[in-house]
Amino acid sequence: MKLLAIDTSSLACSVALQADAKLFERHEEQAREHTRLLMPMLRAVLDEASLRTQQLDAIVLGNGPGSFIGMRIAASVAQGMAHGAGIPIVPVSSLAAVAAQAFLETGAREVVVAQDAHMNEVYLGAFEQAADGLPVPLFAERLQTQTRIEGLDPASASTRASAGFGWQRYPGLAAANDTLIGEHSTVMYPRARFLLPVGEAALANGEHIRPQDLVPAYLRSKVASRPASS
Repeated sequence: MKLLAIDTSSLACSVALQADAKLFERHEEQAREHTRLLMPMLRAVLDEASLRTQQLDAIVLGNGPGSFIGMRIAASVAQGMAHGAGIPIVPVSSLAAVAAQAFLETGAREVVVAQDAHMNEVYLGAFEQAADGLPVPLFAERLQTQTRIEGLDPASASTRASAGFGWQRYPGLAAANDTLIGEHSTVMYPRARFLLPVGEAALANGEHIRPQDLVPAYLRSKVASRPASS
């Protein structure tokens, strides 16, 4: 299986290429540099693997939720590459990629991911680890204020970890959910290499789309609105 993964939904610009048993990646955390960084990173991993885009089985896209501008950058590049190569796109939750890394690094059975959505809100996703190690959503991703998170079993707090920059950005969120979280991981942003196993499983299940059918998972339909109360 040959898959190229891209995520620019956060401060991180991240690219990974799976070429059968080999992995090639680039990952940099620099604000507002995605436009400059992304194409050279893509060229670098393809060159290292000695592959052309036409030889890929699909492009796995970190489809948010996250930065509006960042998501548009990755979506546009993925659509252009996939269309030109005649290959599909596999949209994958960027929050799931964060959860997958946190599972590996913490040993938690559940991970709650929060990324900064501005306006005193976070993009929230909660995942449990399936038997194959992949993250499975506990509920639909949503916007969340700095209040107690509904839908989490307090009895599972000791085996649950938090991940994502949103917890750091809004300390009130952590305070409101102190009894629901057993461990705070250091994983802040999506890393493309953790999109790959999720994307490979989705592709095997037929969960792929034509480039022109891509719809970014913005969650918030309006950028200009009143901030939510904290």
